[in-house]
Amino acid sequence: MITRTVSKNPRTTGGDLVNDLQRAGTKLTKATISNTLRRQGLKSCSARRVPLLKPLHVQARLKFAREHLDDPEEDWENVIWSDETKIELFGKNSTRCVWRRKNAELHPKNTIPTVKHGGGNIMLWGCFSAKGPGRLIRVKERMNGAMYREILSDNLPSARALKMKRGWVFQHDNDPKHTARATKEWLRKKHFKVLEWPSQSPDLKPIENLWKELKVRVAQQQPQNITALEEICMEEWAKIPTTVTLSFPVILQELNTATGIQIAPSGQCEPVESRRIDPEWKPHSKELSPSEQYICVKG
Repeated sequence: MITRTVSKNPRTTGGDLVNDLQRAGTKLTKATISNTLRRQGLKSCSARRVPLLKPLHVQARLKFAREHLDDPEEDWENVIWSDETKIELFGKNSTRCVWRRKNAELHPKNTIPTVKHGGGNIMLWGCFSAKGPGRLIRVKERMNGAMYREILSDNLPSARALKMKRGWVFQHDNDPKHTARATKEWLRKKHFKVLEWPSQSPDLKPIENLWKELKVRVAQQQPQNITALEEICMEEWAKIPTTVTLSFPVILQELNTATGIQIAPSGQCEPVESRRIDPEWKPHSKELSPSEQYICVKG
């Protein structure tokens, strides 16, 4: 009953389960319930925030997967993936667990310094290919379409350093700066081939794992000011191996299997119910069985 209940509704709390069992004539503690669920391979996790997928988005994602399922691995090795991200000086990636004795929580070794308003952040634009990390630059002003085109003009020629084959393809998402008419025209005049990308699809971008790895590495260095933060970002970016990313054909296979809804390409397990989908969208004609409520994606 316990496993079936949380599989049907992953947001069920320990208190809810205790009360449900009591009404059924069984008395169990929250600890016993938690241990039972752990033995079944289930653990309590924070619900991941994901973009809202409307039916149009789901259909476009599935179409994208099926159009490219048979593309050879070599084609994806000739793609330059790009993206922007924000890295905070004292962000959530700085959260660390420590081993300490009772009443030693304020010892300097057991604390993480914080400042009001997070201490600032930097915005980065970066790119990479199967050959390795490409350029990483700091965006010091609020980015608009003109600035984005300037970034591309200054940095896309770095494809030569990545030893890309002739006819390489450029990928970016559907941010308004990327899809602006002026940007599209600039890319066309420069004869850059651009990979058509489905909207609301950050889970498909291989570069997301690089950003995650970069943020973890930066947090381990514990920079104390913005200058140090930028320097460490540049140093660590160059060291990240492309092995932290998944083969894009694997991502496409998982997307096809998931019929277009969100996937967890990092290898984590997410409850289907917790994925944020438009309530009118019904990807399955039948109710999912308890064993189907969790989709584990191989990393």
